[in-house]
Amino acid sequence: MKHLLSTQDLSARSALRLLDTAEEMAAVGEREIKKLPALRGRTVVNLFFEDSTRTRISFEAAAKRLSADVINFAAKGSSVSKGESLKDTAQTLEAMSADAVVIRHPASGAPARLAASGWIDAAVVNAGDGTHEHPTQALLDAFTLRRHWARITGTPSAGTTLAGMKVLIVGDVLHSRVARSNVWLLTTLGAEVLLAGPPTLLPVGVGSWPCRVFYNLDDALAERPDAVMMLRLQAERMNAAFFPSTREYSRRWGFDDGRLALLDTMGLDDTVIMHPGPMNRGLEISSAAADSPRSTVLAQVRNGVSVRMAALYLLLSGDPQDDDDAVDGRADQDDPPATTPEGRTP
Repeated sequence: MKHLLSTQDLSARSALRLLDTAEEMAAVGEREIKKLPALRGRTVVNLFFEDSTRTRISFEAAAKRLSADVINFAAKGSSVSKGESLKDTAQTLEAMSADAVVIRHPASGAPARLAASGWIDAAVVNAGDGTHEHPTQALLDAFTLRRHWARITGTPSAGTTLAGMKVLIVGDVLHSRVARSNVWLLTTLGAEVLLAGPPTLLPVGVGSWPCRVFYNLDDALAERPDAVMMLRLQAERMNAAFFPSTREYSRRWGFDDGRLALLDTMGLDDTVIMHPGPMNRGLEISSAAADSPRSTVLAQVRNGVSVRMAALYLLLSGDPQDDDDAVDGRADQDDPPATTPEGRTP
């Protein structure tokens, strides 16, 4: 892969390769010395035009565990606040010999623009662009789900898909880049995806997406999902009234204590509750649900470092042949990786 911009571009083989590499990276996190020399001498720039805590820190930790040099760039306090364009910022990074640029931007399509512009000769990783996509979040969600599914089915996690799994995504789909990335990736990996939310918070054209749509959360829960992913209500992106009140939204679309108890009543003992964070407790999810044994919120944060290590490693140290066959993520099904993260030939 040259860039990681969208999960819609990933083939099943490429997605599995990322997830399987993340399994190896997760093992590194369990060692006393949590470092690999894989990216020693490389420079990774975190170029964030939007506020972020989990994603920025996760990418920074991932790069440092691979021994890369990390430069953190925030729009606030930089020349961007003085009117500097994305092009000028990119060319400044090019002059600093950046090997990878992890970009979060409020404009949908900004990472793709950066990757295709010729302004910079570096791998570009989309860390969230507008309301478009957030591919590494979807990958860490898939990684978390795959480990859970493997435990239930009694199979090894590495090399397996999500075939047979049913995942329900609930809430503000209209403004959610996480939801879009998850719909494409989870479907590619064989899962059945359900969407539930108010009609006003579902995007135009959602009927053509590879998923089933529900306008009633309890009807969607009656489909007995294996995982329920609650989305943050993104009030900062809303410029109109999409629902009568937050109290009404919480009652109809929030995963409250009553719906948590309903999972037990339905005998869904293995159904997990997910959230990409940050959570609005008491609005889209109750504290009891967020802190319950079913919750994977902290596991998602932990797995995010492993997945982002895998992405950076494959982008900067992967098989050169892979770039020729899979500029957009689609590779020859028979091409094995050239080396493992430890540098050994498999």
